[in-house]
Parts: sequence; C-alpha cells; structure tokens
Amino acid sequence: MLLPGSVKNVVGDAGALPRSASAPGVFVFLVVLLAGVAGSIVTGMAIPGIAGAIVGVYFLFSIQVAKQWEKAAVLRLGRYRGLRGPGLFLIVPVIDSISRFVDQRVRVTDVKAESALTRDTVPVNVDAIVFWLVWDAEKCILEVQNFGEAIALSAQTALRESIGRHELAQMITERETLGHELQRILDTKTNPWGITVHSVEIRDVHIPQALEDAMSRQAQAERERQARIILGTAVTEISEKFAQAAQVYQQNHIALHLRAMNMLYEAIKEKGAMVIVPSSVVETMGLGGLLGTAALSKQ
Repeated sequence: MLLPGSVKNVVGDAGALPRSASAPGVFVFLVVLLAGVAGSIVTGMAIPGIAGAIVGVYFLFSIQVAKQWEKAAVLRLGRYRGLRGPGLFLIVPVIDSISRFVDQRVRVTDVKAESALTRDTVPVNVDAIVFWLVWDAEKCILEVQNFGEAIALSAQTALRESIGRHELAQMITERETLGHELQRILDTKTNPWGITVHSVEIRDVHIPQALEDAMSRQAQAERERQARIILGTAVTEISEKFAQAAQVYQQNHIALHLRAMNMLYEAIKEKGAMVIVPSSVVETMGLGGLLGTAALSKQ
C-alpha cells in the first residue's frame, strides 16, 4: 500500500515531455519569416511572405535540441524510429513526433516503509534512498510506461520484504548489508527495463517511542549486569591473590613483618605524621630483632 508521502521524486522521473519548439527553431523561424516579409515588400507580392511563413513553421517544429544528458525517443507515424541526441537534430513535422526526453543522469528516489514488521514483530518506519540511472533509453521507453514510478514502487515493496526477513538489531547495526541486499534485488528486477540501481542507502530506522524507552531500560539493565559481573570477578581474583599472599606470609614471618612496616609507612608518608609504636608491639611483631640486626649490619 502506497502511503501519502511514502515515495518522493516520482513525478517527472519518467522523462521530460516533448517540447513544442526549441530556441534554434524559433530563431530560424523568425529569420525565414522576416526574409519572406522583406521579399514581399520588395516584390510587392504576398507569395514570398507566405512561403517564408510556411518554411519558417516547418523549421520551427523540425529543429529539436537534446541536452548533453538526454536522449530523445522519436516515433514516425506511431512506430519507434530511434533515439536522437544529445545536441541538435531534425524531425519531420506531423509525421515524426518525440515521445519523451530520457534523462540518463544518476537520479535519487526517496522511499519510506511505514509500520513494517521486522522478523521479531517490531513495527518500524524505515527511510531509504535509491540511486539509479537509465543505461538503455530504448528499453526504458518500450518496456515500461512510467519507469520512475515503477522504480519507486518496486523499491518500497523490496524494502518492506527485506524488513520482514531481518530482526530489529540487524536493521539498526547492519544497514550497509541491508542496502546491498536491496540493491541486488532491485537491479535484477530493473535491468530488463534498461535501468540499473547503483546503490540503496538506509537513512534511518524509527521505532515507537514506548518501545524505544523499553529498549533503553533493557540496555541500561544489561550494562549494570555486566558491571556487577566484572566487579564480582575482580573481587574473586583479589581474594585469590590474598589467599596466595597469606600462604607466603605463613611460611615467611620476615616477609609478613616487612609488609606490616610497609603498610605503616604508606599510611603516614603522605601526611608526614609521626606514629609512636609501643615497645610491646615491636617485640610482638619481632621488629626488635630485625632492627638490631640492621644496626649491627651498618656497624
């Protein structure tokens, strides 16, 4: 179903309509007409003026111009005759006619899929851009009536089908992959029309506000869970290290005493405080013997 505003840049994409007269044709018409009028004035007869008008009208509708990026489809008595352009070309008035001017530049079609369900049944609104061009103007004119609208509708249908094959997480994180998939689908479909799809870009994926809030809370809860797991793992590792250190201190009392002294030093070094340790504590920790040994070693 084509929703209002769901497809943009469709009008006029099928090619420019035939033009009534070109600037060179108008110029030649005026020159020939003025020459006929001048001849009538000189000769005093109406025939030169009438002849000038007839010839001028012929060139007015005969001379046509196609721009550098255009091809003109010429029909003769309703039958396809060929392509003309770019540049100046002539047709036979009345007998020949120009069906349309086909623009062969890269064009952009904006496509939207509204309220489309993903594979995990989440309603989303997706905006996409299709870049395409006409590489065979003859096929484009003869095979499809309005190729601009056909591209837009085909892109919208392919987009909705692709949404249904992917989950929401894939739609958000794998936009480039989704765009390549759509490009392949559309290019296969439009190549018989003489059209190639260069690329499809997913611009945005919108989800309902209520669902967005719920997903935000879920993501926050998941982050908190991961943080708690990391903290618990760190505590476990620290406990294991403490247990290993306890075994070392149990077997080496000197290391334990040095650790105690280091802890005491670390506690007072920043503030420059002084700690008075009772002699009983020194004897209990066995520091007296250590200090005496250190003093004797200095002597």
